[in-house]
Amino acid sequence: MSFASDNDAGVHPAALAAITAANVGAAPAYGGDEISMRLDERVRELLGVPARTLATLNGTGTNVMAVQLAAQPGDGVICAERSHLAVDEAGAPERVAGVKLLTVPTADGKLTPELAATRYERIGVVHAVRPRLVSVAQPTELGTVYTLDELRSLGDWAHERELLLHVDGARLANAAAALGVGLRELTADAGADLVSFGGTKGGLLGAEALVLLTPGLDETAERLRKQSLQLAAKTRFVSAQLLAYVEGDLWLRNAAHANAMARRLGDGVAAVPGVAIDQPVESNAVFATLPPGAADLLAQRRRVVRWDERRRLVRWMCAWDSRPEDVDRLAADVARACAELASSTSDAAPDRRIAPQR
Repeated sequence: MSFASDNDAGVHPAALAAITAANVGAAPAYGGDEISMRLDERVRELLGVPARTLATLNGTGTNVMAVQLAAQPGDGVICAERSHLAVDEAGAPERVAGVKLLTVPTADGKLTPELAATRYERIGVVHAVRPRLVSVAQPTELGTVYTLDELRSLGDWAHERELLLHVDGARLANAAAALGVGLRELTADAGADLVSFGGTKGGLLGAEALVLLTPGLDETAERLRKQSLQLAAKTRFVSAQLLAYVEGDLWLRNAAHANAMARRLGDGVAAVPGVAIDQPVESNAVFATLPPGAADLLAQRRRVVRWDERRRLVRWMCAWDSRPEDVDRLAADVARACAELASSTSDAAPDRRIAPQR
């Protein structure tokens, strides 16, 4: 079992069954099918607002679409310095959308109105970048989760300045499970204008969606989806997975299980001498610092994602199919690596005992 990424996990049987069920006869291409229309209706029901849902193919493309809808080339996007948009999109927002990311250092990956205000400056000055969008990852790239009040205050701050709020929700289901809320509370009620709703990390086969909650944004969205290379010809097979994901509680069950496995793993490795949990385990991510050399020993047995080499910080991700016994096995491997390291260090240390006086 891999804990390097929740993308390493397989596809949930319900997603495969949805694809099979959709594979009957012919259907209009490019999102004109009944399944895609039903997905649109179902998301509106969940959010309680006249949202528009466009099925997409991957998270990077979905985020870039959101940026393109909210900002013109040369505009600015305020985001956390360690946000997914800034550190894990390989410069796609800058290259494709032509925007400038106005990043802000944060201790826990979370943006606040006070932090965002540091990049909202020189407004109206022709020489300055014009901020148009605030983008947050929920959960953050460090696995921390915005509370509903934190999101609302950020949304209020943005809207007071005529900025839009984008929620990068590749793992939005994990945030909902952590907070014990539904999608409506986490998006529409929190003031989000655009939401990148992820399904792939939750067990789907390359199925994401861009949800537009603010009227007027959908006027150019469909053409932009085509121009951004996110329009699947046979959209029904993408929409069918997303529909199966949100019609029942599959999205929430999968996320709740992944979160529970992360808590179990966090508790297991926190008990190992020399290991320190770096961020609160609030979703399905565990960040921990290891003793010097421990990551090298651990890498001999399994893949290790070294998040920050300087701090010896590693990351583990749990998924919908993570099993308790595999979690415990990983914690045992961490303990074994640290014990071997401590033993070798002790053996190599010179004997500094003082000889008895005669």
